[in-house]
Amino acid sequence: MSNIRWFVKTTCTIFVALGSLGVGLGLTGCKHSASSSDDRIKIGLVLDKGGKDDKSFNTAAYRGAKLAEKEFGFKLKDVETMDDAAFEPALRTFAERKYPLVIAIGFSQLDAVKKVAPEFPETHFALVDAVAEGPNVTSLVFAEHEGSYLVGAVAGLLSKTGKVGFVGGMEIPLIKRFNMGYVAGVKAVAPNATVVTNYVGINSSAWANPSRGKELALGQYGSGVDVIFHAAGASGTGVFDAAEEKKAYAIGCDSNQNGLKPGTIATSMLKRVDNAVYDVIKRQLAGEFKPGVHVYGLKDQGIDYAVDENNEKLIAPFRARLEGLKKKIIAGEIHVPDFYEISKTPTGKE
Repeated sequence: MSNIRWFVKTTCTIFVALGSLGVGLGLTGCKHSASSSDDRIKIGLVLDKGGKDDKSFNTAAYRGAKLAEKEFGFKLKDVETMDDAAFEPALRTFAERKYPLVIAIGFSQLDAVKKVAPEFPETHFALVDAVAEGPNVTSLVFAEHEGSYLVGAVAGLLSKTGKVGFVGGMEIPLIKRFNMGYVAGVKAVAPNATVVTNYVGINSSAWANPSRGKELALGQYGSGVDVIFHAAGASGTGVFDAAEEKKAYAIGCDSNQNGLKPGTIATSMLKRVDNAVYDVIKRQLAGEFKPGVHVYGLKDQGIDYAVDENNEKLIAPFRARLEGLKKKIIAGEIHVPDFYEISKTPTGKE
């Protein structure tokens, strides 16, 4: 075991990013980290729009990679893409540099991974939130509908008006899956409740448009909605601003966002992208990379709802009921409706 740990800490460097490699290589639409001259093993991380400071999906991915870097001693770098055209050259450059693992964050990178991975069979690719096939590709996906069901129950139990809302980012099957689970959870505890749904947009800019998120949320609150769940990436910060302004509740997504506006954010649907990224790095370093689909759900704590010092008093009156629902989902006693099953689009695309 000591030899293995020595190998990991002295030989394994993970560059999760293009860093300065983008310079002079014709990469546009990317923000990159500073260059490094160390000679550790390199692994690349390509973030989706919104970047590592979106306080949501990308932030969680980056946090998991940084935790792995600290624990295992590799070098982590990242690329923040400004437009979809940057995905393929970013992935390709990492692979050309013979990085052993390249991690692509977000369903928007599906086509780029499908194109680049077959050209570089010696490089392993990890794709988060979509499914791509290949002997050197692992797909990391989540049971978002399960967590959305639980926060839907929170919304239904908190609502005084019987009218709650959902603000999604890009209108795609993945986010419709969040919405479907959320509606089911609301109806489980408040059968007569109404759920209002809006989406920020139809292209990837929908993940980084807080002003539009706020506009949609204000419209919902103005119509009588008193709790809104967002699944909109950085656009969700606009929902939080609207909730604070209207003295209503919002529900966060992906990361624990409870602390962003304590007292306003009722809970957050946790999608542990950080755990998934950490796990795939750990497997790579241990020589245990496995292609195929890896699903993270309530059972393995890949999905959950957040309770901390910011919301525990608010949740306390019905915490036992929520835990009971969670146990029934894990046991199979509650089948949460899944948009993927209905639409048969498991990749997150139409």
